[in-house]
Amino acid sequence: MAGWIDSELTDNKGWDEREFETAIRIDKEEIQSPTHKVDCFKNRVGLEIEWNNKDPFFDRDLNNFRLLFDLRALALGVIVTRSDDLQPLFKELARKKLKSKTAFGESTTHMGKLRPRLEGGAGGGCPVLAIGITASLFTEDISDDAARKLLARLEEARAKKKARKALSPQELDLLEAAKDDSEEE
Repeated sequence: MAGWIDSELTDNKGWDEREFETAIRIDKEEIQSPTHKVDCFKNRVGLEIEWNNKDPFFDRDLNNFRLLFDLRALALGVIVTRSDDLQPLFKELARKKLKSKTAFGESTTHMGKLRPRLEGGAGGGCPVLAIGITASLFTEDISDDAARKLLARLEEARAKKKARKALSPQELDLLEAAKDDSEEE
């Protein structure tokens, strides 16, 4: 999900991944203080997609938004994440063995982990728009049997990659398409 949103915005809509070079100056001494990269940035709007990371990534993003807002580099921060109502859907997919071994658990990013941080002022003065993707947007576009076969191929490709064996172009494509489901930043 995150990869798709990133590529849509950066490839088709003129957004860029952006890291800001910042420094703190005390008298004549300058200390470099680089920011974390913002996934997508355009017109002083920073957008972060947190789909399946550990929830401390929210702290990193909100702190970055606060700093960049205070430095007048950012006017609005946007975080796109999973809505809480996706949890039962992921549990059902796991029960049916229709999702990869990667967990969408309680310690991963979702709106229930973000909301208390926002309510507690973690973004500082930076306005933050939080978007939670809901279960109503889920489309079951392949059969359960086809999904199981696809997941088996994915697990085989992951095992080959881990064993440092040669991968076919199809396996490389499958791993690339599934990277949001298995890798954290």
